[in-house]
Amino acid sequence: MIEKPEFHPDFEPPKVGVLLVNLGTPDAPTPAAVRRYLAEFLSDKRVVELPALLWKPILHGIVLRTRPLKSAKAYKKVWTEEGSPLAVHTKKQAALLQQRVGDAAVVKHAMRYGRPGIGYRIEQMQEMGCERILLAPLYPQYCGATTATVIDEVGRQLADMRWQPALRTLPPYHDDPAHIDALAASVGASLAALDFEPQIVIASFHGMPRRTLELGDPYHCQCQKTARLVGEKLGRQLFVAFQSRFGSAKWLEPATADLLKALPDRDIRKVAVFAPGFSADCLETLEEMAIAGREQFLEAGGTDFAYLPCLNSSDEGMAMLETLVRRELGGWIAG
Repeated sequence: MIEKPEFHPDFEPPKVGVLLVNLGTPDAPTPAAVRRYLAEFLSDKRVVELPALLWKPILHGIVLRTRPLKSAKAYKKVWTEEGSPLAVHTKKQAALLQQRVGDAAVVKHAMRYGRPGIGYRIEQMQEMGCERILLAPLYPQYCGATTATVIDEVGRQLADMRWQPALRTLPPYHDDPAHIDALAASVGASLAALDFEPQIVIASFHGMPRRTLELGDPYHCQCQKTARLVGEKLGRQLFVAFQSRFGSAKWLEPATADLLKALPDRDIRKVAVFAPGFSADCLETLEEMAIAGREQFLEAGGTDFAYLPCLNSSDEGMAMLETLVRRELGGWIAG
């Protein structure tokens, strides 16, 4: 038997890892924490596709001087004792997925912006022995500003690593039967629990500048397909809209806020909204839709409004996530 040289470092037994990645969140609902988060988020050239010489003076001279206070107030409305809703849900998703896959893989979560960072998690997983990692961006629809920037960041982190793990990436799952079934079941149960019958149901996706569609980003088309397939499962037509506009550029339409304000004039006064582009509830769903969206609709003359929750860590959502992850881990772990 050949003995290991004394200078040879100790390594953990080889393992498979799964890294769930979501967008990110401030550490606290304060202007200072929000400013740090926005500075990182809005400095990403995938998020704001303007020349740095043009955008940086605007970002640091205007946006980061005014927006943190407003955003901090919004975060305070939805913050929980455990922290940001997005952080809480994503952490729980990772914990429950770990229970489902057991010893077959090490499951961790990270945020593209904020903490825990992608680089920190990859380093931690490698120290645990993860020589193979499935990168799982929790974005059902592919977009350059979401999925692609996660992969960009992983590449930047790997560039400084001498011993890189083997990687796989979870593909977009906007039309995957497991995702459509989970959404339909979740939305159907939420609708059945309402004390009113919505005249229409709106599928509200995060907005993107229209130029992203014109440049070939598939996001808009994938959003439309998700809504169509879920609507077919539910047996009703869904109305697609886009929320969270920022800046003066032309964005994908119709805007959810504009639609909500206009519906009562069309004698549509009972509405339900859900957000199938978000894997977990967050500021954009809980404050912008469940709170501000409700106010906009009722002030315009609506009578009944319901926001239907995301999949979060529900049984339907976790079963879907396990199905997708196990499929992509084929050949790495036993079925």
